[in-house]
Amino acid sequence: MKRIIGGALAASALLLGACSTIAPPPTRPDAWGAPEALVAPSAFGGVHGLAVDKQGRLLAGSVVGNALWEVDRQSGAAHVMIPSLEGQADDIAIGPRGELAWTNYLMGMLRMRDSDTAPMRVVAKDLPGLNSLDFDRRNGKLYASQVFLGDALWEIDPAGQKPPRLIKKDMGGFNGFEVGPDGMLYGPLWFKGQVVKIDPANGAMTVIADGFKIPAAANLDGKGNLWVVDSRTGELVRVELATARKTVAKQLKPSLDNLAIAPEGTIYVSNMADNSVEAFNPETGEVRMLTSGKLAVPAGMKIDGNDLFVADIFGFRQVDATTGAVRDIFRMQRDPELDYPFAVGLSSTHFALASWFTGTVQLVDRKTLKTTAVIHGLKAPYDAIPLPDGSVIYAEIATGSVTRASGPKFEDRDVIASGLGGPVQMVMGKDGALYVTEAAGKLTRIPLDASAPLRAVAEGLALPEGLAQTPWGSFIVAESKARRLVEIDPATGMRRTVAEDLPIGLEGGPGLPPPYVPTGVAVGADGTVYVTADRNNALYRIRPRR
Repeated sequence: MKRIIGGALAASALLLGACSTIAPPPTRPDAWGAPEALVAPSAFGGVHGLAVDKQGRLLAGSVVGNALWEVDRQSGAAHVMIPSLEGQADDIAIGPRGELAWTNYLMGMLRMRDSDTAPMRVVAKDLPGLNSLDFDRRNGKLYASQVFLGDALWEIDPAGQKPPRLIKKDMGGFNGFEVGPDGMLYGPLWFKGQVVKIDPANGAMTVIADGFKIPAAANLDGKGNLWVVDSRTGELVRVELATARKTVAKQLKPSLDNLAIAPEGTIYVSNMADNSVEAFNPETGEVRMLTSGKLAVPAGMKIDGNDLFVADIFGFRQVDATTGAVRDIFRMQRDPELDYPFAVGLSSTHFALASWFTGTVQLVDRKTLKTTAVIHGLKAPYDAIPLPDGSVIYAEIATGSVTRASGPKFEDRDVIASGLGGPVQMVMGKDGALYVTEAAGKLTRIPLDASAPLRAVAEGLALPEGLAQTPWGSFIVAESKARRLVEIDPATGMRRTVAEDLPIGLEGGPGLPPPYVPTGVAVGADGTVYVTADRNNALYRIRPRR
């Protein structure tokens, strides 16, 4: 049963509404123009594992983007090779006979196919956080590791007949590893700042080098060197195996994820925050950008003046609403407290970054950009709004509730509304009420002063996600399942289409919340509509026509 508790929330809500009041407001337009890309599209949706196959093709995996891609090594042109959902790939490996194997990180599966025309098959499952993998090219043995959602190393039967054999547990995050010509497994320990080698026969582990910040992946070049990418520092490091001497070969941007070394020696490096793949020549030191993007996986979004603030999952970005210029506020791994943000809320003093994946809301001082608090242990929070009094409102899709947290360490919790059909995104209305989209198909008004019951402003929406109020009082809502934006009159519920056939509505995998990556919507003071696109990582601007 839905429940409302009000009180002090009303004053905070009215203050938030007053902050956005502009007089005189623009009038409702007759129509909107066609969507224009303010920030250009890019490939992937967060790029991770890389591999060069027997045909010389450069392959790249995306977890959030749920696809395995091929990247042209000359032009950088990228296209999907194995689509969603089966193509979800955190890492990719090529077998001795050209087999292709990859890890479905969010599904806990390892998939294989023997050739481009062979069927895909699942050879391991029920291994949450299955991350890195590689073949022993001498005998075809296959190894895979769990990281983040587990911490274990396994031998996997490529035929899928035998159960996985546990080699070692609790290593410290044995990430992007490679099997050497000696049959040893060489790779980094993400949480220990080391690179190690592991004997798959008995799990014996030897430290090769340490002193890294966050080593994410390591590859051998066949010349006595182990190449390591450090995600926090952005360094590409060469480690001489004979001496353990470390040399920073190239300074790249932080948020590096993985690497692959081609037969001729070119080192390809992926960056999750920029959807980029770079080619490094170890002989000359030259770096060539093959492909990149300004946004990684743009999700929830808010606007303040000419500034759009975008929760970008692998980063937190500020976008100039006029020029489309993108500025990093935070990047994953470079900034330790950033925790895969899917939504952003604003007050005059704070950002609130919500992550349903990690169950957290991060509060950030807008002036200093310092994290002031992190609320942990939430049940899939899809959005959060910081209030002027220092409290924060958050929506949990797993509990169907909206809650206000306040007091020391935000330990005081008051449920504002419960029984909601999957609350996704929220805005504070000009009337002081809270407006929430529900995945079940509603736009709902929640009066924070308890002056009235909850009211469905609109029903029958196709998986509504992002929403924003226009200067003239209506709401723009993203119907992600229908891939459109609609305008809704809160008084009558009447709606009209703002834009159709948008690249939104990326599907999640089994067991994930239906909204998956929420579509972000914002409306400027002149009535211009902005929308994030999770299918191509673009940000679109839709101008009103009057």
